[in-house]
Amino acid sequence: MRRRTGLLFLAPALVLFGVFVLYPMLTAFSYAFFDWRGTTRGGFAGIANFQTLFTKAPFTTDLPRALLHNVVFFIGTMLVQNTIGLTVAFLLHRRARTRRLLQTLYAMPYLVSPIVIGYLWTLLLSPTFGPVNQLLTKLGLESWALPWLGDPKTALWVVVLVSVWQWIGFPVLLYGAALGGVPEELSEAARVDGASYRQTFFKVTLPLLVPAIGTVSVLTFIFAMEAFALPYAFGGSTGNPAGATDFVSLLFYRSAFDSGAVDAIGSSSALATLLFLIIFGGALAATAVLRRHERRITT
Repeated sequence: MRRRTGLLFLAPALVLFGVFVLYPMLTAFSYAFFDWRGTTRGGFAGIANFQTLFTKAPFTTDLPRALLHNVVFFIGTMLVQNTIGLTVAFLLHRRARTRRLLQTLYAMPYLVSPIVIGYLWTLLLSPTFGPVNQLLTKLGLESWALPWLGDPKTALWVVVLVSVWQWIGFPVLLYGAALGGVPEELSEAARVDGASYRQTFFKVTLPLLVPAIGTVSVLTFIFAMEAFALPYAFGGSTGNPAGATDFVSLLFYRSAFDSGAVDAIGSSSALATLLFLIIFGGALAATAVLRRHERRITT
C-alpha cells in the first residue's frame, strides 16, 4: 500500500521527466545514426555522423578549441569556486548571528538567469561607458582598464570569474551544511593535544569535508561541460571575440540551427551524444573516486 502511494506521488514527476527529458534524449541519440537531408531521414549511417565530427570542417578546428575552453572553464571555476566558497563558509560558520543573512545574500545571484547576468556584466565591463573601467581609471590603474570582453586573452577568464560570482552561493551553502555536521569534539580533542587552529582545520576538518568538495566538483563539471547561457550572453553563438569564448554547446547550436548544412540534424545529434558521453563518463569516474575516498575515511 505504501509503495503504491509513493508511486502515485512520483508519477507526475516521472511522466514529465519521460516526456521532456528522456524521450528527447533518446530521440537525439537515434538521430545520430541516420543520414539526413534537411528534415528528411535517410538510411542507417552507422558512425558516419560521428566520423564527421573528427574529419570534416568546421568540426576539425572548432570542436577541439571548444572542448578545451570547456575544460579550462571547469578547472578555473572549480579551483576558484571551491577555494572562495570553502573560505566564506568557514568564516560564516563562526558567525551564528548573521550567518543566515549572509548566506542568503551570497545565494541571491544564483537565482538570476545566466542570460541576465551575462548582459549585466557586459554593460559593467564595457570599455566605453562601463563603471568597472571608469573606476579603475579614477584609481590610477589605467593599465587595468582593458576591453575585457574584446580581448581573446581575457574574455574566457571573464566568463570564469562571472560564473564563480553567480554560483558561489551554492558551495557556500553546501560547505556550511557540511561544517555543521563535523563533530566539535574532534576539533576540541585536537586542540587539547596541542594542534593549532590551522593544523586542526587541515588535519581534522578538511578531510571530513572531502565528500562535500567532491559533490561540488562533480556538479561544477556537469555545469561547465554543458554551459551555454552565460557564454552565449557574452560572445554570442560564435563565441566572440575570435572564438575565445566558444563552448561545445555553442558549437552544437551553430551546427543545428545556423550552419544551413543538409546533414545538420545528424552531425548536431552526434555532437550532442558525444557531449553527453563526456559528461556522463566524467561524472561517473569522479563519483567512483569520491566513494572510494569516503570508504577510506569511514573504515
